[in-house]
Amino acid sequence: MSDPRPIGLFDSGIGGLTVLREVQSRLPAESTIYIGDSARHPYGTRSDVEVRTFSEELSDELVARGVKAIIIACNTATAVALEHLRERHPATPIIGVIRPGAAAAALATRTGRVGVLATIATVRSRAYFAAIKDENPGTLVIERAASDLVPLIESGLAESQAMSDAIHAAIDPFLAGEPSRRIDTLLLGCTHFPLIRGVIDEALGAPIAVVDSAAATASFLQEIIAVNGLEAPGSSRGTAADPGHLGHSAPASAPVLPTHEIFTTGDPIAVDALAARLFGVTAPRAQQMRLGAKRG
Repeated sequence: MSDPRPIGLFDSGIGGLTVLREVQSRLPAESTIYIGDSARHPYGTRSDVEVRTFSEELSDELVARGVKAIIIACNTATAVALEHLRERHPATPIIGVIRPGAAAAALATRTGRVGVLATIATVRSRAYFAAIKDENPGTLVIERAASDLVPLIESGLAESQAMSDAIHAAIDPFLAGEPSRRIDTLLLGCTHFPLIRGVIDEALGAPIAVVDSAAATASFLQEIIAVNGLEAPGSSRGTAADPGHLGHSAPASAPVLPTHEIFTTGDPIAVDALAARLFGVTAPRAQQMRLGAKRG
């Protein structure tokens, strides 16, 4: 049994494209639909009520388009709206990025000291703190808000002095104090932050493990899809050339080629520029989408 329906992803803007890249890399047979709400970014400085309302609109749109699973590719929306959306759409598996990222960070640390760089709303929720503590109660979790990085990233100012100043303001406190008491692992608690990974690594200037949740989330999605029998035709359950890692017989017909769509409530040109960097010439062109009545 197989399911050719697409996987849906949504984010407050372009950061979730890093999650989309990992999903397409790990699950190449799966079709995807991505919506970035750049017209209303950043979510990290919004109220919980606003984030929940926006997340409802985005998830409703994906469900209406017939997706078989949803990834909330936004840490803020995961922290604020995950359980609410699961209640709203009980028939659709919905995955957030916080739990997989927390598990990866808890495994990565060797000293038991983990820093979390996130938005104001995510830090306020204490979602990463709780998730990391669930994985290892003895871990020291230090959270810092850096919501001002998100609009700089969305505006393409990764190489600017403003970005450098904002990065150091966020990172330097993690490096203060005695070396023996500093963090050894930094969790990027916003899907925008991997887009400036090079700048972050330079600011750290130390052998600190940097974890982002994109790969961990894609791995978790792969498990959910397999357990629920939702894999696309010709995926891990077998192909004409390969019986698949689950040992099933090859399907009788050729696999359906996956399709990929990217939508944005903001400027498609800006999204296209980043998508071309992440996916190369195979990147689909972003399409304009309007959601809800609220703007600004």
